[in-house]
Amino acid sequence: MATQIRVAPENPDPLDVSRAELWSEDRWQEPMARLRAESPIHYCEDSKFGPYWSVTTYKPIQHIEALPKIFSSSWEYGGITVAGDGIEHLQEGEVPMPMFIAMDPPQHTAQRRTVAPAFGPSEIERMRTDTLARTSAVLDSLPIGETFDWVEKLSIELTTQMLAILFDFPWEERHKLTAWSDALGDIESFNTLELRQKRLAIAYEMGAAFKELWDRKAKAPGPHDLISIMLQSDAMSHMSHEEFMGNLILLIVGGNDTTRNSMSAYAYGLHCFPEERAKLETNHDPELAVNAMHEIIRWQTPLAHMRRTATEDTELFGHQIRKRDKIALWYASANRDESIFPQGDRIIVDRDNARRHLAFGYGIHRCVGARVAELQLTALISEMQRRRLRVNVVGEPERVHASFVHGYRHLPVVLETY
Repeated sequence: MATQIRVAPENPDPLDVSRAELWSEDRWQEPMARLRAESPIHYCEDSKFGPYWSVTTYKPIQHIEALPKIFSSSWEYGGITVAGDGIEHLQEGEVPMPMFIAMDPPQHTAQRRTVAPAFGPSEIERMRTDTLARTSAVLDSLPIGETFDWVEKLSIELTTQMLAILFDFPWEERHKLTAWSDALGDIESFNTLELRQKRLAIAYEMGAAFKELWDRKAKAPGPHDLISIMLQSDAMSHMSHEEFMGNLILLIVGGNDTTRNSMSAYAYGLHCFPEERAKLETNHDPELAVNAMHEIIRWQTPLAHMRRTATEDTELFGHQIRKRDKIALWYASANRDESIFPQGDRIIVDRDNARRHLAFGYGIHRCVGARVAELQLTALISEMQRRRLRVNVVGEPERVHASFVHGYRHLPVVLETY
C-alpha cells in the first residue's frame, strides 16, 4: 500500500491552531486570542488533519462536554485528538486501540467506574506521605548552583516514580514508561504510514511488558495497583488486547504528561513572573500552595485540546454543525478566556478562581487522575518552600512539537537558596 503522508496546506489558515510549530515555538497565544475575539467557534476548512471546528472560549466548551450523546469521544469516530481518523479510515496494518476516554456511555461509564476508586480521596490520603517523601528525596539529589535539565532530573523522575507505584511496574524499568508515553501521546506520529507503524510497534512493546504484569497479577493480585483493580472488575477483566493497550496508553500518557508538564511549568512559569514567585517565597500558607498549583495547571494546560465528533446535524451557538464534523476543544485557549480569567496570560498565584480551569476537562470525561496530579504538584511547591529553594531558568526551553501534549522536552535551570 502506498504511504499516506499528511501534508500541511500550501497557504495555511492563520487561524489553524493545530499547526505543531505554533506550539513548539510558543506562538499559539496570538492566534488563539484572535479566535476568542473574532471567531470563538471557527471552521478551519483545510489543515494537515483535514477540516475541523475550533472552539476556543470557556462556555461553549462546557456546553459541548455536557452533551456526550451529540458530541462523541468514541474511537470509532476518530477519538480524542484532532489527528484521529474514524475506523473506516484505518491504514493497512493499523489496529484500533479503544480506551475509556475515547468511549461513550455505557462502556465509558463502566470502565471509568472501575479505575476511579484508585484515585479517590482515601487513596490520595494514603499516597500523601509517600509522595512528600519521594519529592523530598529527588529535591535533595539536585545540585545547587549548577546547570541541569529540570525536565529530566525532576519532572520525569517524579512522574515515572508515581506511575510505577500506581501500576506496581518494575521500579528499575520505570523510565520505559516515559519513552512509551512520549511516543504514544505524539499526534505528529500519525503523519505517515511509516510513523504510524513505528508507533504501533512501540504500543505492542508496551503491551507485551504489561501482559507479563497482568499475568503475574492474575496469580497474586495486589490491594491497590491499577492492574489488579482492572483484573478484579467485570467491566475490564475481559478486555481485548487492543482495548487493554488503549487503556494503558490513556493512563500512562494522562498520568505522565499532565503532571510532568505542570511540574516543568512550575519552574518556567514562576521564572517568567518573579513577583508571583515572591508571593510563594514569603507566604508559606498551605492554601496558597494549593491555589498556586491550580493556577500553574491553568496557565500551562498540559493537554492543549480534546476532540469530539458530531453524531448528528446540530446547531452550536448559531453555527450549523454537520454529522461527523470534527470539533477541537482548545482547553489551552479557554483557560485564558478573559471573561473568566482576567489577565489570563499571566500566572497569578492567588487568583480567586484558579480552580475553575478546564485543564482536566469537564463533565463525564474529566480526568480520572486529577487528584493525583494535584497532589504531586502541591507536594513539589510545598517542599520547595520548605527548603527555601528557587529555580532560575538559564536557557530557552525545548517544547513538544505538537498541538496535543503541551509541554517541555528540556528546561535548563540553576537552583539557588533564598
